[in-house]
Amino acid sequence: MRRDPLESVSVWHDPLAEAVVTGPPADAEVCVVGAGIAGITTAYLLQCEGLPVQVIDAYGIGAGETGRTTAHLTAVLDDRLTHLERVFGRERTQLAVRSHQEAIDRIEDLMRDEAIACDFERVDGYLMATGPRQRQLLLDEHEATQWAGFGDVTTLSSFSEPGFAFRDMGLRFPRQATFHADRYLRGLARAFVRRGGRIATGFRAIKVKGGRDARVSLSNGTHLRAGHVVVATNTPFNDRVRMHTKQHAYRTYVVGFEVPPDVYSSFLLWNLDDPYFYARHVRVDQRQLVIVGGADHKVGQENDARIRYGAIEHWSRAHFPALGDVCFRWSGQVMEPVDGLAFIGRNPMDDDNVYIVTGDSGHGLTHGTLAGALIRDLILGHDNPYAGLYDPSRKTLRTAGTYLGENANMVGHMVGDWFRGAEVSDPTEIARGQGAIVHHGITPVAAYRDDVGTLHAVSAVCTHLGCLVQWNGGEKSWDCPCHGSRFAIDGVILNGPARAPLAAVNLADSPPSGDADAPVVRPVETEMQSPGSSPDRGAS
Repeated sequence: MRRDPLESVSVWHDPLAEAVVTGPPADAEVCVVGAGIAGITTAYLLQCEGLPVQVIDAYGIGAGETGRTTAHLTAVLDDRLTHLERVFGRERTQLAVRSHQEAIDRIEDLMRDEAIACDFERVDGYLMATGPRQRQLLLDEHEATQWAGFGDVTTLSSFSEPGFAFRDMGLRFPRQATFHADRYLRGLARAFVRRGGRIATGFRAIKVKGGRDARVSLSNGTHLRAGHVVVATNTPFNDRVRMHTKQHAYRTYVVGFEVPPDVYSSFLLWNLDDPYFYARHVRVDQRQLVIVGGADHKVGQENDARIRYGAIEHWSRAHFPALGDVCFRWSGQVMEPVDGLAFIGRNPMDDDNVYIVTGDSGHGLTHGTLAGALIRDLILGHDNPYAGLYDPSRKTLRTAGTYLGENANMVGHMVGDWFRGAEVSDPTEIARGQGAIVHHGITPVAAYRDDVGTLHAVSAVCTHLGCLVQWNGGEKSWDCPCHGSRFAIDGVILNGPARAPLAAVNLADSPPSGDADAPVVRPVETEMQSPGSSPDRGAS
């Protein structure tokens, strides 16, 4: 399911997919907000324990970031073992690796137990250097794999087999995995419903209250009572500030290429660039594809999707000579925690019966799966070896510099964007299919002109903490550069943490002439030598 008809379409999108819903929402022992992999996995595991569970989602199953992943299932963590050892120490880094290995095993077990046809496959993963200066980093990483729990990682002097062109050193990680993200998620959702669980879509949660009178308030004015509430919405909307200083939203881009049959066997691949590129082989029905992602940037702080897709295509064709035509382009949102690991557990700002799952750090599918077991254990009062590692209340002093730098960037936009001025002086200057910030009196307005010439205008002030949204020409949305909230052209929320839509604004606007020489405003796109300088992250 798509959240908005203007957003890009991923390889997993199936407009004919059977809906999995059970009717309007009701009170339950556990209310799970969010029907992505974290929410559905948590709900399924709790329902298996005999706890009645109600899942709600504003859009549909997998309509959020689970449906925009590249579906890498791997314990090869984005922030690298050598970095995680410096931040968490060796023992906790071992725990992190083991937790993701167990998450892959759990997906494989659930796929078999519930007979989910989702193309699950164990594959080799390759971490590749792309230049001599990266070789020492790769050697250090290989040494770390020996104590981290991988054990059977081997080195490659090059990887220039037919279809590949990587001529520098690499590491081979066996028994990683891939699957079809949407088919797995829908299969697990159906299994949850068969066990008595309930799923209601089209209902937006706007407030959560914990404690003895725990409840979830919906935008239609109704309230759901629950003994426990799980917020699994990519980024938590129930926490206004605290968690949003500990993680930051990045946009990552994906290009899908047709490939001839049987040129590539299944694989996962990542490199050591910054930000890095990541690739995998995909079989969808009768088609074979290679999908490649990367070129990340902070949400709302760039508007150059065409250049970023171009950078991915250029890199891909240089390293995968057998690629055919481009058949998919889409982007996704990654929540990057300052210390590299997800936040899973009790929400620090609530009573003990409100739980959050966020900070996927490019590993949303394994983080979301291990979150299901961790939160199940917390609710049931069972010990879980990973509870302390992923505790949302944790503090990692060794990442204080990253914390300060990321939040300084946020404050800069929160204050500085208000003094930047309008992007156009008059809305008639906005071309069809484009958006820009204009001023209506002293009020900043986000204005978009659709393909037939109609102007859509909403407040440019994000309803989370008052930053000014920016136009995202790749996804046709208004994105907040401070905490990653995203809105459709009519102001409807696409991503939190915002809880209220952007208000409509009535702009007096002259009809566009439609003449070939009419004024045109296009997104500013600058030459990009490399796609940014963000910390390592991806869309797995």
